[in-house]
Amino acid sequence: MQTPKETLKEVIFAVLPITLVVTVLQFTLIWLPFHLFLQFLIGVAMVTLGLALFLLGVQWGMLPVGELIGSALPKMGKVWLVVFFAFLLGYVVTVAEPDVRVLATQVDLVSGGDISKQLLIYAVALGVALFVALSMLRILLGIPLPVLLAGGYLLVFALAAFTPNHFVPISFDAGGVTTGPMTVPFILALGVGTASVLRGKSASSDGFGLVALASIGPILAVLLLGVIFG
Repeated sequence: MQTPKETLKEVIFAVLPITLVVTVLQFTLIWLPFHLFLQFLIGVAMVTLGLALFLLGVQWGMLPVGELIGSALPKMGKVWLVVFFAFLLGYVVTVAEPDVRVLATQVDLVSGGDISKQLLIYAVALGVALFVALSMLRILLGIPLPVLLAGGYLLVFALAAFTPNHFVPISFDAGGVTTGPMTVPFILALGVGTASVLRGKSASSDGFGLVALASIGPILAVLLLGVIFG
């Protein structure tokens, strides 16, 4: 586990390149108003501090708790309980995902409110939750990952044929934003924790693939919205 100093150093080196590029452009090509450039620098400082605190929170809280929950649920011996809590955790974690809220805000703006922010957030969260539950079921039953991935994307492309064109890019963006800093650490930790109890030495291979499956859910959810509202 990284120390706060190491985490802050890592974040600074991650944010520094974009800061340097914008600064060079500011004094060579774009020449933004000074107050806007100053806002950018203040924003960089806030992002650096916020990202460092977030990463520390993930390391100290979300990853350990996710693994403990994942390893504790299978010991109860009830498959439905594992699947239910995987669904519930997948839903609430996605609702809290910042990237999903950014996408929902932009879609609400460009659609003039036809696709509301809350509707998109809840639809995407439901899609993620369903496929996180399916991912846990895969671990429990030992279903091969390629089978589920192939079936999921066949369903995506079939559904896309009945969805208005402007919903298709939104759906794939929705699949991308769910692989954000809030959802991914918790889902991965949950899967690894479950696999470590049920599958023994294959925990590393069985515990991964959850994010790949989870990203199919929001694509299908938005495509279904397209079928309904289209």
